[in-house]
Amino acid sequence: MRRRDCKGPAAATQRLSRRTFTRPRAGMPAGPLVALCLLLPIGGCSQPLLIFQSEAAKPAEVAEMSPEPTVTGSIARRPTSFGADLGEEDWRRAHAALTVALDPQGNGRPVKWDNPETSLRGSVNPTGLPYVANDEICRDFLASVITPENSRFVRGTGCKLSGGSWELKRVRPGRTT
Repeated sequence: MRRRDCKGPAAATQRLSRRTFTRPRAGMPAGPLVALCLLLPIGGCSQPLLIFQSEAAKPAEVAEMSPEPTVTGSIARRPTSFGADLGEEDWRRAHAALTVALDPQGNGRPVKWDNPETSLRGSVNPTGLPYVANDEICRDFLASVITPENSRFVRGTGCKLSGGSWELKRVRPGRTT
């Protein structure tokens, strides 16, 4: 057994510390090597992930881009009226009747509307009790639209957020007479 092995763990630790903290050799510069080791992990990929363009280039690009379609094939557009034959004033009056008829605290009776200027008239009749869907109050209805030429029925669902106005969520044609 050698003499240095007999001196115990204290001697081994002292021996390691002398070897670890020795002076660098005269031919190797330590400063650039340490700087390279520190900057290499920080630098990583030096290319930025997002490239921002100048604000001056945006107006020209916006003019060249085509507008996005209003309706895509995946989500159907919401109905905005009981039909294309209703004018703006006709729909305003029909929507007022829809609001009264679908009111959850209302009496559940049909509400009539008419426009003497266009001779269009109709009624909105709630067909079920109010229910909650997607945090909205909803109610099904049956509406009639009577023109001088014919009359038709429209079934649908109206929904509103609490305190908001009623919007048509679904409208499908009923029978025409």
